[in-house]
Amino acid sequence: MFPKITNLSAPKYLTKVISAPYNRGYLCEMNEEKESGKKGYNNYGTHLREKYNGKKVFKVIVDGNFSCPNRDGLKGYGGCTYCNVDSFTPDISRKAPTIEDQLLQGMERAKKSYKADQFIVYFQPNTNTYAHVDYLKNIYDRALAFNPDEVVGFSVGTRPDCIDAEKVALLESYCDRFDVDLEMGMESMYDETLLKINRGCTHAEFITAVELLKDSPIDLCVHTVFGFPWETREMMLNYIAEINRFPQIKFVKFHHLHIVEGSIMGVHYKRNPFPLFTLEQYTDLLCELIPLLRPDIVIQRLFGISDWDLLIAPNWGLKKTEIQHYIDSTIEKRGVIQGSQYKGN
Repeated sequence: MFPKITNLSAPKYLTKVISAPYNRGYLCEMNEEKESGKKGYNNYGTHLREKYNGKKVFKVIVDGNFSCPNRDGLKGYGGCTYCNVDSFTPDISRKAPTIEDQLLQGMERAKKSYKADQFIVYFQPNTNTYAHVDYLKNIYDRALAFNPDEVVGFSVGTRPDCIDAEKVALLESYCDRFDVDLEMGMESMYDETLLKINRGCTHAEFITAVELLKDSPIDLCVHTVFGFPWETREMMLNYIAEINRFPQIKFVKFHHLHIVEGSIMGVHYKRNPFPLFTLEQYTDLLCELIPLLRPDIVIQRLFGISDWDLLIAPNWGLKKTEIQHYIDSTIEKRGVIQGSQYKGN
């Protein structure tokens, strides 16, 4: 039923790493970076501070109990082969009985631990437009009615095959009150990869979805995964040219491939381990691709990690803040500047 992971021969710049575990994740999506100092790329933390006049703004993750069409049988079962939703969903989001409870606990923790001033309501786990538009409006309205005086943004994660003109219009209806962004997974631009990872959609569907947001007030954030072992370095760098050609893409999230418990790829990896990025190798790739990225795009994330008890590999043996510091310091030492090699579309 599932496409087999084949042709796992990997480029030489990828190697397998296993080391010490990470700490668990957060109720809120944080920007683990220094409060001051200019970086060589447009980072999300600076973007938020400038946009909201120095206020500390945090995303509060909400689990709306959605599914995915490649998970529930519409387009397949098991979801994307690398995915275990629990690996990026905070415990409170899993356990809190209502949306309101999730928001209350997430905001309270962000205020207590990080002195948060304002919030972005972030529907993250699974596909958060995978329902009838009437249901979506009801659940979005509930979330945005909670503590509206301190909520400045609304972020919704989805897939290219679960967005249409009616759902875009619904999201646009919130733009007069909130800054709205739609986070959509490209993951890879190659249909061969999308088939191997059981994505259930094609890159052409991604392009169609992106075109729906042309001239829209919604900001589009595109999510990619680097390090599928059958993709070459050149193939990964091509992601950037593809992203650059769509002016409606305002944000990106870059992830390295990591293997987690409870995923189909995790089963394959345990049976037949395949090469994954070391921190040094992944940072080298970032230093090569950031200069190619359109200079106006804001980078929300340069890497992603799962909870330590779910992570199989690669485990770099550092906390999230330490990984961020290593990447940022390497970018600075090498004089990397976002867009310095961008030649226009």
